[in-house]
Amino acid sequence: MENENIKFDLTNDYLFKRTFGYKGQEHITKIFLRDLFLEKIKEITLDNNTITEKDIMTDKMGIMDIKAVIDENVQCDIEMQVVQQNDIDKRILFYMSNEFKKTVTSGKRYSDMKKTIAVLITDFRIKSIEKVPKYASKWNFREENYPEVILTDAMEIYIIELPKLTQYANNTNRERLNLWAKFIKNPGVKIMIDENDDEEMRETKETIQEAQERYNDVLQDKHEQDLAELRLKYILDQNSIRSSGYDDGKEEGKKEGMKEGIEKKTKEVIINMLNKGMDDRVIIEVTNVSKEKLDEIKNNNG
Repeated sequence: MENENIKFDLTNDYLFKRTFGYKGQEHITKIFLRDLFLEKIKEITLDNNTITEKDIMTDKMGIMDIKAVIDENVQCDIEMQVVQQNDIDKRILFYMSNEFKKTVTSGKRYSDMKKTIAVLITDFRIKSIEKVPKYASKWNFREENYPEVILTDAMEIYIIELPKLTQYANNTNRERLNLWAKFIKNPGVKIMIDENDDEEMRETKETIQEAQERYNDVLQDKHEQDLAELRLKYILDQNSIRSSGYDDGKEEGKKEGMKEGIEKKTKEVIINMLNKGMDDRVIIEVTNVSKEKLDEIKNNNG
């Protein structure tokens, strides 16, 4: 793999899911979670939800998430979040609670509920935990004055803040997790197996190499490249809108300007899709534009 040819990293949540959430290569996700949880995992089952072109241009919760069942009795949701969210801490709690609630059905007991783990990977620092001097943190329910006492382990949250990696990677004895984080930031990173590596480190390095092959296979497909590019553009546009202060309600008087900005960016996406020769039906489905509006754009940019 030639590093200079890497165009996308795995903070692109579409590519993250296509690499880590691919049925048939569960081993990649299994070893990643083992190195994050520091616990042995016997088997893992991945969900089979597909991603449509329309999903690429939306922020529906769950579309880009990876859902997994670990050892048949623990459900895990893995989310790569790259669009800056001021309320990400509340969002992850809300989503995890809903997933936990789904594990008990009518006629079942609370004791039948499955343990639920949320894994959140962010490409931004989370304000509420910015003082935590580590890039990977684990959260559960603890007593305020007796933090060694955990109320329940039925719900746990693991957070990886990628921007903290460089600053805190050397502060922790998490060498295997460090390699995964570096790979997510740079899929072209060189992973060399050393004769002094122990069994688990060797397995981690070999699995990351498998993940690199999977990543390369995805981007060999022209259609996959187009979808990854569209998703990247959506991410950049959303971050641009939020950085302008529109998303947090500070610019109420500029809602019309925001609407115009979104329309402009949608038009740019449509022109990009047209230039790639994508079918009108797909463009309409992805962008929700009308056939009349699409024809108008085509005529004005012919």
